Amino acid sequence: MTDDDQDEWLDYASAGYGGAIDPWEDLVPVDDSEESDEDLEDEDDFEDDTPALRDMEAPPCPAPMGIRHVIRLGACDHCLARIGGRLNEGGVPAKEHGARIRVDAIERDSMLSEISPDYCPFCEDLFDDIQNIVVRILRETEGVEFNTLQMGHHISKELVEEEDYLRKRFGARGAPPLKASFAAAVELALKEKITDIELVKEVPDVMILVDSLTLRVKAEVRPVFLYGRYRKMSREVPQTRWPCRACKGREGGCESCEMTGLQYLHSVQDLVGEPIRKLLEADDTSFHGMGREDIDVRCLGRGRPFVIEVKRPKKRTPDIEGLLTSIAEGAEGLVEVDELRPSTRPEVARIKETKAEKSYRIRFTIEGDPLDQEDAEQRILGLSGVMLEQRTPKRVAHRRSDLVRKRELVSIENVVVEDNEIQFDVRCQTGTYVKEMVHSDDGRTTPSVAEVLERACEVLWLDVLEIHAE
Repeated sequence: MTDDDQDEWLDYASAGYGGAIDPWEDLVPVDDSEESDEDLEDEDDFEDDTPALRDMEAPPCPAPMGIRHVIRLGACDHCLARIGGRLNEGGVPAKEHGARIRVDAIERDSMLSEISPDYCPFCEDLFDDIQNIVVRILRETEGVEFNTLQMGHHISKELVEEEDYLRKRFGARGAPPLKASFAAAVELALKEKITDIELVKEVPDVMILVDSLTLRVKAEVRPVFLYGRYRKMSREVPQTRWPCRACKGREGGCESCEMTGLQYLHSVQDLVGEPIRKLLEADDTSFHGMGREDIDVRCLGRGRPFVIEVKRPKKRTPDIEGLLTSIAEGAEGLVEVDELRPSTRPEVARIKETKAEKSYRIRFTIEGDPLDQEDAEQRILGLSGVMLEQRTPKRVAHRRSDLVRKRELVSIENVVVEDNEIQFDVRCQTGTYVKEMVHSDDGRTTPSVAEVLERACEVLWLDVLEIHAE
């Protein structure tokens, strides 16, 4: 029952209803002098006046009566400093400044000395946890190399709303809100422990997320990105990690993958990324290539552009020459990387979105008797400049939409006919299925080399000669 309901009930109870009947006639008079100390100590006899103080009328700070009121509300020294509206002479720490304001108020009203700010309604004693939070930040970033830091703070919606109400009603005009003040206090305390960092608003080396409700601190370390080009010299190495088909790459693997969790032991991603990961003391890597070649296709020439993303590195300033040496030693000729340079996340998008023409060299056999060399050469060269129509090949139909794609054969040259084997170089539009351009994939690609030669063709090997990206 609320106070208003109780008052209304008392009004009706004393209005004379019930005639001459006195509902209190059976009560026994009590001698006030016999009231015991135990009765006085009953907590139900005392009411917390904070809710009433919260809704009382009072002038805002920095008026003396406003200062007096927020002290009575239980404001801590930190909150007195930020909402009190008093000039901080000498630029002393906020808590010390708030303590001065409290002392001045007590000198004007000694009754305030009896009020102990056990629980601050403005911050719920959040400022008392600053040193604890700093310790946790230092623990989370221990051993991590970084020059720039960005802070993020989560404060409960209920506290933000309550503090906003109290501050706007009783605080000085322009008093900073809780979240901004708390963030500034944490940053100030952190700078006392780490003097050689810069606090930034975007693209930090490390992002610190603080949950004020649980005091949980999480450090997000920004990845390091490195750009390069790789040449793949083997026909048995995929570009990225290929999880074991049997165990789906589960930790510990299975007998089928010899407990590696991988279908193929090596990949370009690991041959390049693992030396980098180890030297930068990172958790893992992601590999972003400008397209990809099949496992049985070599990538030669200047190589394929890529960006390697190094996740949660403890070191951020790599020794490029040292990295290249480590890659060469670990790859043992399977993969080659001649240069690396620092990169950025936007360059990952550029790598992914670039539609570069590619040059290939392909060798295949024809069925039946050898063809006339000059006639075969002219037929193949006649495909130069044509527009292919390629239905999604059977070999990738399980993972790609069944569509008909149009791709241009920009040029064909260097045709070599040796008995039943033929080889040529072709430059084509990105996304061309080159093997299918030769054998036709049972007519799913047209025109094709098999179609113009009127012979069944079987691809022996395919190499990427150049990616015309830069």
